[in-house]
Amino acid sequence: MVKRQLPKPTELLELMQFKKPELNAKKRRLDAALTIYDLRRIAKRRTPKAAFDYTDGAAEGELSLARARQAFEDVEFHPSILRPAESVDMSTEILGGPSALPFGIAPTGFTRLMQTEGESAGAAAAGAAGIPFTLSTLGTTSIEDVKRANPNGRNWFQLYVMRDREISYGLVRRAAEAGFDTLQFTVDTPVAGARLRDKRNGFSIPPQLTVGTIINAIPRPWWWFDFLTTPKLEFASLSTTGGTVGELLNAAMDPTISFDDLTVIRELWPGKIVVKGVQNLEDSVRLIDAGVDGIILSNHGGRQLDRAPVPFHLLPQVVREVGKDATVMIDTGIMNGADIVASIAMGAKFTLIGRAYLYGLMAGGREGVDRAIAILRSEIERTMQLLGVSSVAELEPRHVTQLTRLMPLAGAPAEAIGGGAPRVRAVSDSSASSPSRGAGAKAPAKKSSTAARTGAAAKASGATKSAAAKTAEAGTSSAGRSSAAAGS
Repeated sequence: MVKRQLPKPTELLELMQFKKPELNAKKRRLDAALTIYDLRRIAKRRTPKAAFDYTDGAAEGELSLARARQAFEDVEFHPSILRPAESVDMSTEILGGPSALPFGIAPTGFTRLMQTEGESAGAAAAGAAGIPFTLSTLGTTSIEDVKRANPNGRNWFQLYVMRDREISYGLVRRAAEAGFDTLQFTVDTPVAGARLRDKRNGFSIPPQLTVGTIINAIPRPWWWFDFLTTPKLEFASLSTTGGTVGELLNAAMDPTISFDDLTVIRELWPGKIVVKGVQNLEDSVRLIDAGVDGIILSNHGGRQLDRAPVPFHLLPQVVREVGKDATVMIDTGIMNGADIVASIAMGAKFTLIGRAYLYGLMAGGREGVDRAIAILRSEIERTMQLLGVSSVAELEPRHVTQLTRLMPLAGAPAEAIGGGAPRVRAVSDSSASSPSRGAGAKAPAKKSSTAARTGAAAKASGATKSAAAKTAEAGTSSAGRSSAAAGS
């Protein structure tokens, strides 16, 4: 029989602690965001549709983005037990300098369109967190102003080789003079991808007012107040070159870009140079043989070629072939700290976040970017502790299995799958070597020939297809979420 008694006031007080109300509305909404997807929902609520969709959307059917995110969701971790990981060291060395976390902020264009603080907020937050910040050629804050926002941190510059090459050369010189230590040479934009959301929204830079945009703006007066009472939106680093925003955007895409341009830029740039937008093994090998310091496996966040290779699927083969000679990094589709942990375990030296940071920016300006970084930091730390590892250097391929839904047709030529290596992988711990974590310093240009590397990769072609088939149906429980978030 249950023994009952009258409640004691002192015991009630112990059980009923009232939470102190948060009066700061921005802090209240940011504190309530527990994931990057939460920040995305806040950003969508607070930002006009055209500006939000420019950030959130991708090219054509947005399959490249959906597949990239699905690839990260289709990961199985393998934790080790009874391995104390009370404190976790998430710091790493990247391209000759430190980073407190294994990710940095990727280059994004038109950033002040999303929220008026723009790149200054991103650079300042990155500096405070001890991670690199990358400024885009099409950034809306100048090279010099980014340096002022992040005077003691690491700043990187992303370069589009423009039709007028002298403009690009001038940007390279300015970034070097401002103390930027790494140049990202972008190669996946010979022409602009078809951003259908932008076309359907009638999106333009600067924004053009229509009945639809006015109606959409009514519940978002704070965005328009910021937009109309701050300096005009422009490509800040290009403001002295002349031309309208539209003309400059068109000039940034040049289908004649070639390895000759890379050679010229390499001679101009005194720091580290990495090539961004690499999407197959053959190009990875050729670039490393050309003497670049690193490559970024990326399909431009799905914003260029739709149905492009998934960078995370490509990662193990590229790391195996060139990871000991140069730094291999990855972006596209990262929405969780676990995605970053999986990438590092599969051999990436570093990762870059784009939309994840912009969702935070749109949700709350500088504080929102701080929150995005804090969310990812917490997820990385927790995932590493649950895996039983206490430092980034301890992450290895054995910690991850990549499950996949995308299988090549039987008899597909090997060269069509990742440039001679199997693009789709199932069991990773037996097929991807873990390169030295100290790799990344510039390697001799001809340490191994292109033919030798690609030949070795060709022998591995198809080695994991049967294993992949056995796990192809795995991970289907997350299909609904992927479909719903295809443009997120």
